[in-house]
Amino acid sequence: MLSAEHRAIVKSTVPLLESGGEALTTHVYGLLMTEHPEVRPYFNQAHQASGAQPRALANSVLMYAKHIDRLEQLGDLVSQIVNKHVALDILPEHYPLVGSCLLRSIREVLGAEIATDAVIEAWAAAYGQLADLLIGLEESMYSERENAPGGWRGLRLFRVARRVVESDEITSFYLRPDDGGELLAFQPGQYIGMRLVLDGEEVRRNYSLSAAANGREYRISVKREPDGRVSKHLHANLKENDAIELLAPAGNFKLEPSDKPLVLITGGVGITPALAMLETALQTERPVYFIHAARNSGVHAFRDFVDAHAEKHPRLKRFYCYSEARHGDLPAHGTGYLDQARLAQWLPETRDVDAYFLGPLPFMKALKQTLKALGVPEAQTHHEFFGPAAALE
Repeated sequence: MLSAEHRAIVKSTVPLLESGGEALTTHVYGLLMTEHPEVRPYFNQAHQASGAQPRALANSVLMYAKHIDRLEQLGDLVSQIVNKHVALDILPEHYPLVGSCLLRSIREVLGAEIATDAVIEAWAAAYGQLADLLIGLEESMYSERENAPGGWRGLRLFRVARRVVESDEITSFYLRPDDGGELLAFQPGQYIGMRLVLDGEEVRRNYSLSAAANGREYRISVKREPDGRVSKHLHANLKENDAIELLAPAGNFKLEPSDKPLVLITGGVGITPALAMLETALQTERPVYFIHAARNSGVHAFRDFVDAHAEKHPRLKRFYCYSEARHGDLPAHGTGYLDQARLAQWLPETRDVDAYFLGPLPFMKALKQTLKALGVPEAQTHHEFFGPAAALE
């Protein structure tokens, strides 16, 4: 049980976590991958190599330590973690493995003088409280999805109904349940988990759902990344009628009900969850502003789709800009980068809008600052981002 003394000790470690949290969590993952290789499929090794995953965990541990007296102040962080875990099928038996590696890392990284028995005992109690909290929330989500119409728990076999090339880099895969049964609905903006076996090794990935729920099939639209082991495999090898195992949809980045003007701002493959949001929003009467940045027309996916909707729905305004326009490109609205001046022209006159943005990290960092500078209320901006929120500041 977490006592008042335990809380005080955990809070006293906050300065150490602020300065050395990433070194600590890198050590945690090193132990975990070495001593428990069975959990490797649950972690994107590219995120491990880039440091994104250790940074994200370091931020989570720091925020937990800071707010251990009032966990409600963690806000969306708990929901983000729960949704990521559910999308990968993290189970209660995984938590003791991470916990033991965390406690060992605290001792080994901080040293015995700082990581005393009292500190280890306090963090063991704190981790136990956090694990119980997450396990309970995750079980509730697993159960809710299993018992919903078309829902399931764990892996379910799907087949590729068709694949469509959307641009020089992005291909869409339409996935239908192999059992022919009903299909779980989802909120626009959410993603699915996928399990693959590549060269005898299990890997798991999450992909945004790029079309609104229709009860028949899911669509994902995957960018072929130069160093993307899974994305390259999907592009090269996943053909029509091939089987693939999926986990039920999850994610807390989703379109919230509102009658305010909706602004969707995307860069590159960040367009994918915005497409489901666009389809859903056009079933209402709210104005929609769809703003997309791409390098050039060759990599601009779904332009015809958005243009066709704009022809049918005058309340949909769309704007595009190409940062590396090729000869003959007709972006129609602008070349260069999506800067503050251009965005100021394209946003509606009112700044009382709901803005959702997604794209590469530099794109999102710039947009977060720009939207704030243009007067869009920060509480009305939403984004999906893997990593500590401070990276967007």
